[in-house]
Parts: sequence; structure tokens; C-alpha cells
Amino acid sequence: MQEIFKKLDLLDYIESFSKLLSREKSIILEGDINIHHRLISELSKFDFKEPPKIANLDNALMHIQKQGILKVYEIYEFVKIINYFNYLKRFNFEGKLQEWIDKIIIPLDVEKVSNYFDEKSNLKSGIDEDYDSIKNAIYQNKQEIKQSLYKVINSSKLRSYLVDSQVHYINGEECILVRGGFNHILKASVIDRSNSGFFYVLPHSVSTLKQKQSDLVNRQEEILLKICKELSSLFEKNLMFLKFINKEFDRFDHYQARLFFAKIGDKNFILPNKKEKNKLVDFKHPALQDPKSITIDFSKAVVMITGVNAGGKTMMLKSILSAVLLSKYLLPYNTHSDTQIGTFKEINAVLDDPQSVKNDISTFAGRMVEFSKLFSSKNAIVGVDEIELGTDSDEAASLFKVVIEELIQKDIKIIITTHHKRLAALMAANEEVELVAALYDEENRKPTYEFLQGTIGKSYAFETASRYGIPLNVIKKAKIVYGEDKDKLNELIERSSALEIEYKQKIEKLNNEIEEHERLNRNLKDLKENLDEQIYTEKSKLHKEYKDARDEAKKAIKAKVAQGHQHLNIAHDKAKSIKTEKIQEVVADLKVGDRVKYRNAKGEILSIKGKKAFIENDMGMKLQVLLADLQRSGNPPKIKAKPKSTVTIQKPDSGHVKLDLHGQRADEAIENLDKFLSDALIAGFDEVLVYHGIGTGKLSYAVKKFLDSHKRVVSYTDAHPSQGGFGAKVIKL
Repeated sequence: MQEIFKKLDLLDYIESFSKLLSREKSIILEGDINIHHRLISELSKFDFKEPPKIANLDNALMHIQKQGILKVYEIYEFVKIINYFNYLKRFNFEGKLQEWIDKIIIPLDVEKVSNYFDEKSNLKSGIDEDYDSIKNAIYQNKQEIKQSLYKVINSSKLRSYLVDSQVHYINGEECILVRGGFNHILKASVIDRSNSGFFYVLPHSVSTLKQKQSDLVNRQEEILLKICKELSSLFEKNLMFLKFINKEFDRFDHYQARLFFAKIGDKNFILPNKKEKNKLVDFKHPALQDPKSITIDFSKAVVMITGVNAGGKTMMLKSILSAVLLSKYLLPYNTHSDTQIGTFKEINAVLDDPQSVKNDISTFAGRMVEFSKLFSSKNAIVGVDEIELGTDSDEAASLFKVVIEELIQKDIKIIITTHHKRLAALMAANEEVELVAALYDEENRKPTYEFLQGTIGKSYAFETASRYGIPLNVIKKAKIVYGEDKDKLNELIERSSALEIEYKQKIEKLNNEIEEHERLNRNLKDLKENLDEQIYTEKSKLHKEYKDARDEAKKAIKAKVAQGHQHLNIAHDKAKSIKTEKIQEVVADLKVGDRVKYRNAKGEILSIKGKKAFIENDMGMKLQVLLADLQRSGNPPKIKAKPKSTVTIQKPDSGHVKLDLHGQRADEAIENLDKFLSDALIAGFDEVLVYHGIGTGKLSYAVKKFLDSHKRVVSYTDAHPSQGGFGAKVIKL
């Protein structure tokens, strides 16, 4: 793995990612990459603190399995994991993320242990009376030592012998610094001498307290050992859970590290797909400082990159392979979200000169060894830099043409850089080959580090040589040796590239104009719809005014106002004369399935009957309306999401991974065992314990026979004597 990262210049990038992991591990995230991506996406919606640094616990788990006694700091490492998952359980997660967190059910006795320690890994007070008592005694003895030292320092008899009035800490002992002759006044042991010839001494009165301190510490260690033994025994009973939560922590660690890494530099996750489309969009290789972004379609079986020397061909090859590699392991990188990467089982990079004197192998022979390995590969992507390296170019062109065509048949994608115009010409007619040319700025006489798809690039060897200081007269002689006919071929290649660039520029300009026209049409249509709405609103206001006027007239009639009926009839005639109608597009060919607009809602025609249509709007409501009231909607139809089938899985009632079958009939026991294994698989446990007893052996035989036939049982063995021995089975799932 490190070798491919080194070849693609990704070592620093991977190292910067690895620093975000809570404990050292491989960057490979095993399991279904689609599920991992979904969980990371759901997790990205929440702000959570990063997990604490955790030590590797594989040896500790093995120690527990062998009934060993863990050290306090090892127990605390498990406690840190449990505390962090308790922290995560406080979040209101949803979907798959919530399902996953719910599977992590912490047994009550293990939960209790997590409350034994403070944040500095020390046992809390109240956990063990003897430990609390000895801890307090040690503290009191330290105070007595301190007071005894200060009492000696402040003694008037010793004052003339004291060098200073400080307490020194030498060779792990608290002592005082005195001059020679102190032994007439003070009984003490010399610990060390200073550079000035003075003595560091420990008074005998303090020595007694020091011995007492040592005895107390030894007693404290004995009590601590007893506590660790009890906790280790408890951990042994929950060994399978500890293995499970240790593995799940690594899984979450992968998620959080990728998520935080993505936020640094605004990187994107590109999920590999099973489509044949492969395209990089605005990719930036992490090894380059302020690089030009790369956009290239490499959907075809072969991508052949030709063109100017030092123009970025090798970095283009490395960029393609890097994007595939990072996507394969779900590592975020700088690219546009439109980037598409396929799924590849193998990623190979043939970049170096394989020549080896020690192994008696030449450059070309080494390359042949690398290519021979590819014939046994499948669904792989391989990058080959300078494919013609180490042999005659004309012979190599013929050989590699056949080799490449054979590899295409084996579902292998090949990215090639080459100066072989002959090889490029031979492969150009193949529909599975994409030609890419590195471009050269003729005016400024330097590479542009840009690429053009669909054409062969000129190497610009003479121009490059001139740029790096080769005399012009030497270059002129070289051109003569090269030959006019080959130079004309280069001119044709150059002219072809120029025409291709001009053609692409014209297409881009035309596409921009088409997009502008479409934008204007959309704006005009939106403007017309707004005007229709305004007219419709005004019509509604007029009708309301008419209704109000008619109501007033009715009131006048009731009040026996003279000629009331006559005025009412006049108002009615005037209302009829109002012909304001909603302006709408004349639609003569509406049919079932068309997108239409009715008032403020848009929808789709379900059926047509006479002058009426039955429609369903985007809110899911079904209406029967007049065809004349419908307008054709210019918006593209919404693709309705297919209903997702969901499977509801019942979570086990408890976090225990044990089953007791004692006293059950064989058929009843097998039915309960089958349900228990299903629940364990759903919960994510990979090891469970089943008690069946010894008895007559019938139940034991039935259990073995069932386990032998179960598809998800990897293996099973008799349990450890402390867990049931021959009367129980440890089952690996």
C-alpha cells in the first residue's frame, strides 16, 4: 500500500489524514463502501467532539481471554471508548446512523465500571474503602514529611550549616543542602554532593517517614491489584462485547477522521460507481502547490497522453490514478462534485525504471515483467509512464499496440504517456482509445500545463532543448538530421491541434450563446406568467366590487328605496359587460402525461375527458379542471423517487450475547438458538456464547448439528472451563 502511495506522490497526504485518527491503523475502511458513505453523510450534519486518543487494545483483549489481570491504564482505555459511545448516544441521530448507534448496547456491569474513574484515569473516592483509606494515609504521611523537613530547616542549631532554606528533590528523595560538619548537629544520610562541594542530606527523622511512605505505597499497589483483578474478571465475562465495541470504535474513528479531513480545504467525497463513466472535473493533485486543475474524461479503455516534454503528462497520469485510489478508500480530495469514478479491484502504477544490475534485468525486460502480471488481472486500472522506455520505438509501437488491445479485452483500463507518434497513430483509429495532448505556448515558448482531448501532441523536443540552454546551431543541425518529412509531420500535428482548439472554442462560444437564449426565453416565460397572475388578480377584485355593489342594491330594495330594482338591473348589466379574462397560452394539443400549470400550482395530466382534464399537482392533490384553464409548463418534469422498500429489524432486548438452553427439548432449543443467532447478527456481534449442558448429550448433539448447517456460522469451539467448558459453545459469526 505504501508503495503505490509513494509512486503517486500521496505519502504526505495520507500522513496528514492519519494524524486525525484516534489510534494508529490502516486507512482501509473494510465493508460496504456505500453504507460507510451514507453514515458519513448523516454524521456530517452534527457537530461532535473528536474522540480521545486510544491505545491499541488487541493485546489487552488477548490478555483478558487468557484470564490475565489488566493494568489500571489498560482498563481505563476501555472506559474511554465506553464513555465516548455514551456521549454519542445523547445525539438525536436519524436513519442508518441511529440504527447503528442503537446496536451498541452497553451491559450494565460494564457501564458501572466506566463510573469508577475520573478524567485523569484515577479511581474515584467511594469505589473501595481500603483504597480510599490508604490514599488518605499516603497524603497525611507526605504532609508529615514536609513538616519534618521544614522543622529541621528552621532549627537554630542547624542554621549555620544550611546553604539555603529550600527543600531539594534529588534522586527521587526530598532533602536539604548543608555544609560539611553538619553531622555534629544533625543525624542524616548523605544522598548526593553538589558541584560546590555541599551535601544533599536526608534527616533520619524523615527517613522513618519515608519508609512508612514506601510501605503505604506498597499496600496501595496491593489493593489496586485486587481491584484490577475484580475488574479484569468482570471484563472476561463481557469479552465478546469488548471485542465488538473495540471494533466499532475503529469504524467510527474512520468516519470522524474522514469527516474532519474533508472540512480542511473543502474536499469532496467521490463514491465509486458501477457505471462506465469516468471523469475528473477540476481535480487538484495534493502534492502540487497552487496547481492548475485537471478536467479529463477517461471513460474509454485507453487514455494515451502525448505532447510537450515537461508539460504535465506524468502528473496527469498520477492525478487519474490518485483520484481512483482515494475514491476506492473513501478518502476526500479536492475536486468538483461532478467528478465520476468507476469501481476498480486493482490499481497499478508502472512509473519507475525497473532496471536492476543485482537481479540482472534491463529496463525493457522489467517493463515486460510488469505487463505480464496484467494478463492475470481483471477489472483493473493501470498507469504506464513513457511506455516506449528501454527499446526501439518502431518495434515497441507494434508490440504495445497488440498488448494494449489484448488487455482491453480483459476489462483493464490503461492510462499511458508516450512520445510514440507511431503508436499513437496506430491506436488512434480504435474507438476504445482516447487521445490527449499536452499543449505548448508557441509565443512564449513554454508548456501551458493544459490538455486537449481528441488529438496527438507534438513533443517539442527542439524547443525544450533551446529553452534549457542548448545552442541554436546544435538544434539546427539536429533538425536537419531529423529530416524535413518528419518535421512536416510535426507541423501537421501542430496544425491539427490548433484547429482542434479553435473548433472547441467555437463550440464553447456557441454553447454559451445557446445558454443565453434559453435564459432569455425562461425569463420571458416567467414574465408572461407574472402578468397573467396580475390580470387574474384584477379580475377577482372587479368581481368582488360587483358583488359588494349588488349587496348594497339589495339592501336598498329591502329598505324600499325608490327604483331599487331598476338600479339593480342596471348594475347587473354593467357586470355582464366586464369581459376581462385571464390571458393564457392557447394549447390545442395537450395530452395525458404533459406538464401543465393551473393557477399557482403545477402538475401532470392524468386523463382527459371532453373539455375537462384530471390532473395531479406536485403536492400530490388530484383535481378535475377545464382544459381551457390549463397552461403548458415549461419546467422539466420532476423525476419521482421510487418508493424505497424498508425492512424493520427488531433489536435484541438486551446487550447480552449469551443464551442458556438448559432444560429445553431439542426442537425448542434449536428454534430459540436460531432466533438468538439472527438477533446477534443484526446487532453486529461476531462472537456469542451458548450454554447447552452435558446431560445425556442429545441437546449437545442437536446444537452441533444445527451449527454445522447454519450458513452464517464461521466456526465454533467448546468454551473455556470458566465459561462452561464442554457444556457450552463459543460461536464465531
